Amino acid sequence: MDTESIQSGYSHHSNRSRGSNKQSERSSRDRHKSHSRDSSSRSDKNVTISASSAQPQQPDQSSAPTDAQDDNWGETTTAVTGTSDHSLSQEDLAGFGKETETPAEKLNCIRFLPLVLTLFLGLLVLVTPLAFLVLPQLVWPERLQACGTACEGLFLSLAFKLLILLLAGWALFVRPARASLPRIAVFRALLGLLTLLLLLSYWLFFGVRILDSQDENYQGIVQFAVSLVDALLFIHYLAVVLLEIRHLRPCFSLCVVRSTDGETHHYNLGLLSIQRAALVILEHYYKDFTIHNPALLTAAKSRAAKHLAGLKVYNVDGAGSEAATAQSRAKIAAAARHRDTSHNELYYEEAEHERRVRKRRARLVVAVEEAFTHVRRLQEEEKKKQPGGDEMDPREAAQAIFPSMARALQKYLRTIRQQHCHSMDSIQAHLAFCITNNMTPKAFLESYLVTGPTLQYGRECLQARQWTLVSEASVTSPLRHGTEFQLKSSDFSLVVISKAIPHLKLSEEYVHPKSHKFVLQLQSETSV
Repeated sequence: MDTESIQSGYSHHSNRSRGSNKQSERSSRDRHKSHSRDSSSRSDKNVTISASSAQPQQPDQSSAPTDAQDDNWGETTTAVTGTSDHSLSQEDLAGFGKETETPAEKLNCIRFLPLVLTLFLGLLVLVTPLAFLVLPQLVWPERLQACGTACEGLFLSLAFKLLILLLAGWALFVRPARASLPRIAVFRALLGLLTLLLLLSYWLFFGVRILDSQDENYQGIVQFAVSLVDALLFIHYLAVVLLEIRHLRPCFSLCVVRSTDGETHHYNLGLLSIQRAALVILEHYYKDFTIHNPALLTAAKSRAAKHLAGLKVYNVDGAGSEAATAQSRAKIAAAARHRDTSHNELYYEEAEHERRVRKRRARLVVAVEEAFTHVRRLQEEEKKKQPGGDEMDPREAAQAIFPSMARALQKYLRTIRQQHCHSMDSIQAHLAFCITNNMTPKAFLESYLVTGPTLQYGRECLQARQWTLVSEASVTSPLRHGTEFQLKSSDFSLVVISKAIPHLKLSEEYVHPKSHKFVLQLQSETSV
């Protein structure tokens, strides 16, 4: 009894010492992480790419729990009370909401700034040639020469050229912005500056040589306005070449890797800047990459944590740094011994998971087929009834048959850890859509049995709408061989590596048409 009491006392003392050691190690580790994070943020260049309707990015600490609570259909809501190092008071929460309103308003204003500048420049382009024709008629109309046939032909040419310029500028420049880039577009700024310089030059020439001298040759003034429109058409042609044609030829192969699960895709791009390449990659990401599921990544962590939680080390020699070191060494040795047999546990866990998935998938398929059979039976009964009777709306039909499959569908989604991707309203809307278009049960289940791209799930698009571009080189610099950059979101990042497409050399080998022909000679005499 005395021995047991001594051992229990030592174990209690060792547990307290181990807890204090863990707290001190955790605090030192947090300080080290904060210092390393600050140093890395100073060394990298971080800029943000957001979608056209982007919202300010919330802190990572609050986004993950909120998503987990909203995706379980209201069954696993948990309230956490108490204080911690990261707790917030009511005043802090009120201030936090006010602080996030200002960046959103600024972002919305900045988003429409390029469109406003484009419209202003386009209006100036259209008004300038007309002003060249109207000002002489208003200032010195009695001194102008009569406009003959050639002058009237120039009027017709000018009208059609302005109409073509208006339509071409509307098609190329007046388009909704796909994203808000972190830096200014170099080619667009160059074209705008060139257009302003051309207009300023023509206005200076018009003011010095025509307005001051009050030129009487009105046909020459009209020819001057036509030359301005011709120059503007050539600038528009240059804009088409730089903005739409230059990057069509593939020059680089970009390897895009998602940091969490390692999913990889390759894309061929042309001569683009880093920020434009990042925008193209994000557009391909939403339609090519499968939806990011953090629940699938926690299996290995939970397995390791479960094993370490089962290890208990008792200290009977006393407390101190040497005892803590001995405990850590004992745990490392036990984990190393457990590593030799962990593959068996992983194998049986995966086999059990696959068996559960197949079982619940079969139940789901049967439940959906029975529900659709019931809907078809109701439709046939409605057709047999007299015309003019009450017909069930597809939405009402979906709400009527949804409870028969809801339990099987929810269990299946929880088994494959995708319950946060589908809400009850979205499932009922999809079911009503399938009933309206007379789809089969297999067509309805395809959205849940097969993991689709990110764009298929609306909630994921809303969550990952703001990205941060991290690059050592300037984001306006063009792509080169070996360029590396990252696109970071709240939960993961996309690592991009650029490789130049090698120069291909083809050689020709001539094959003579008669080289593959042969002659078969048969002897007429046979042996007797």
